[in-house]
Amino acid sequence: MEVPEEVVYSAFSQLLGCRLQRLEPGVAEVTLSVEAHLRNRGGKLHGGALFSLVDIAMGLACSSAHGFDQQSVTIECKINYLRPVSDGEVLCIAQVLQAGRRLFVVEADVRQEGKCVAKAQGTFTLL
Repeated sequence: MEVPEEVVYSAFSQLLGCRLQRLEPGVAEVTLSVEAHLRNRGGKLHGGALFSLVDIAMGLACSSAHGFDQQSVTIECKINYLRPVSDGEVLCIAQVLQAGRRLFVVEADVRQEGKCVAKAQGTFTLL
């Protein structure tokens, strides 16, 4: 799916360092490298950074399903943190489970080296 870079990347996703790896209708894969400014006090990848990665990837999956000419926003999201991330890079795979007229249910897995580090589900609405 070919979408202009300025449509895909928000200023916030750029600030975090998110990088789009794959975009297909209803699916988005986004990576994030563990950097010093993304760590919590314990030296691990901050849960807020992981949540933001999930929200960004799910939003892109949504937009690729309904079209980038329309805007959708998160109205609900739940995440389970399954294991800490110390170094390296994580990959978030987001997929639209249900696309309605106004509501979209999306799930996301965050993986590192084949292991799931977080699992999320969210609901988005068209504006």
